Amino acid sequence: MITALQKKYSDSSWNFKEANTKTLTHCYHSYPAMMIPQVAARLIEKFGKNAKLLFDPYCGTGTSLVEANVRNINGIGTDLNPLARLIAKAKTTPIDISVLDKYLNDFDDWIFTLKFNANINNSIITPDFYNIDYWFTKEVQIKLTILKQRIEKIEDESVKNFFFVAFSETIRESSLTRNSEFKLYRISEQRLKNFNPDVFNIFEKKLLRNRNGLIEFLNAKKNNSFSKIYSFNTVEEIPSEILPENSVDIVVTSPPYGDSRTTVAYGQFSRLTNQWLGFSNASNLDKELMGGKRTLKINKFEIPILDETIKKINEKDPLRVRDVYSFYKDYFNSIKNISKVIKNKGFACFVVGNRKVRGITLPTDEITAEIFALNGFRHIETIIRKIPNKKMPSKNSPTNVKGEKDSTMNYEYIVVMQKL
Repeated sequence: MITALQKKYSDSSWNFKEANTKTLTHCYHSYPAMMIPQVAARLIEKFGKNAKLLFDPYCGTGTSLVEANVRNINGIGTDLNPLARLIAKAKTTPIDISVLDKYLNDFDDWIFTLKFNANINNSIITPDFYNIDYWFTKEVQIKLTILKQRIEKIEDESVKNFFFVAFSETIRESSLTRNSEFKLYRISEQRLKNFNPDVFNIFEKKLLRNRNGLIEFLNAKKNNSFSKIYSFNTVEEIPSEILPENSVDIVVTSPPYGDSRTTVAYGQFSRLTNQWLGFSNASNLDKELMGGKRTLKINKFEIPILDETIKKINEKDPLRVRDVYSFYKDYFNSIKNISKVIKNKGFACFVVGNRKVRGITLPTDEITAEIFALNGFRHIETIIRKIPNKKMPSKNSPTNVKGEKDSTMNYEYIVVMQKL
């Protein structure tokens, strides 16, 4: 039997170093550690021939769903982050441009009138959520509130989502957080002195950019395919009324690298938007994501490479190992549930990263292949690609000791499995 390791190879053609990753509706919104559309597209074209249904169990902002739809494949995606679901829904929803332009023109007229209304600020009641004054100046709070109230009056749900996605990026860019990072860090006092964002102008630029992306999406998608976005947790179960067993032709996804609290800060990145839009549990989202609930008791997985890795980390840090174990416990259960809904001969394509914890590399690509093998899959191949564009720090501090740095993930591993 050929092992997963023997079928793992590097292929620079998957790097897409010079590729434009913001085509179609992929331009809508930034997001941490996004799978680039070129990878999703190539996987679908290579392993999704004649596919009717694609499933992305950690869909994020819907990259694989968009690429499926332009190839006349229906998509189902799920994510626990309300912001991710909002973006994914907007990116996969066609809107008649003439309808959208009517709303955009009305908005332009409204903004023009607003700028000459000196008394508008006197009647605005801004939201009241934790730390709002720490992250937003009073003037920005007022302008964001004005925009939000205007968007909420839009009756067309698809158009409303389109506007709210632009609003979300406007929230972040007009906040006092450092926009060069996904975690929430306040700008310096020096920068704060000259901080005066043009909220309305930022918003209008986002709308125009996204309109152009929508037109490109509509021109590419000459079919009736659709995507549906849900919030069920694949760690617990996949509702049979949404995805019955043996119903999915192909899974194309990029799962979290690890628990959100210590790896990629999905919750922190999304917090301000989730608070402004009134999504519940915005401040505690990281705890709800994969590996967010720390397990106290550590058991064996009976997967040698995983158990050995857990053992090594435990020897170095008995506390930190609980985060790692908790993530893989959830990951194990998630793959077990995902395996059930894939058809016989169907494919699972997982784009994963092998992060480090306490200087020890976690071989998530091989762990992924082993978990799928336990659920009736055979390994097809693992392709190693260099990450030229993904917005991730090149180094971090694995020990939290000042001056001690280690490299983070510079490569992704595309693990392809097929159900027997």
